[in-house]
Amino acid sequence: MARGSRRGSGKRRSSKREWLVTGACLLSVVVVWFVSAYPGWAAGIACLLAVLFVGGLILRHRMIEMERQRFLAANAELEKVDRMTGPAFEHLVAERMIADGFRKVRECGRAGDGGVDITAVVPGHGRYAVQCKRYSKTVGAPEVRNFLGALANTFAGHTGVLVTSGRLTKQARLEALGARTPLILVERDRLADWLLGTVSLLPARSAKALTEEEAT
Repeated sequence: MARGSRRGSGKRRSSKREWLVTGACLLSVVVVWFVSAYPGWAAGIACLLAVLFVGGLILRHRMIEMERQRFLAANAELEKVDRMTGPAFEHLVAERMIADGFRKVRECGRAGDGGVDITAVVPGHGRYAVQCKRYSKTVGAPEVRNFLGALANTFAGHTGVLVTSGRLTKQARLEALGARTPLILVERDRLADWLLGTVSLLPARSAKALTEEEAT
């Protein structure tokens, strides 16, 4: 009984595929005939479809941007950050980076992230690797050394950014700023300003260039 049922199901799928192929062929024939018989109408319809497609992309981009701004506004307070999980904090940082002007922002995930939670690019300034620490305690020197190790190996060539909802110990801060390529540090006070959009992590020239692009 089960074998017969499988055979029947296979025949139905094969029949559907045949109908789809036949329908696609007929549609192609009709389109070719219409373009040949009415080239003006065909060109007008093609232009209209292109305008609708581009308009749809612009509308989708604006809706995504509006949703991002709502999300950031709703989570800009440190009190809300303190109640977040680690992955939620990483997502918030990634969204803030996109709004800040970083490009190709990618959340690396929890498993096998190599000590880095987010990667991004700044045009003209290379690649960035971000580690997020949603800590209620302080970030110590061992965590900073581990991050520097990731930047020296798996993420060589990236500028390191350490974002924490807490603060670094004195030794951790010395490790971060004394590295061959000093880390960009976003501790609690700076994080509060960054989430509100009053400061930017972009290099000064990039921030100016992005502003000029948006103005044109």
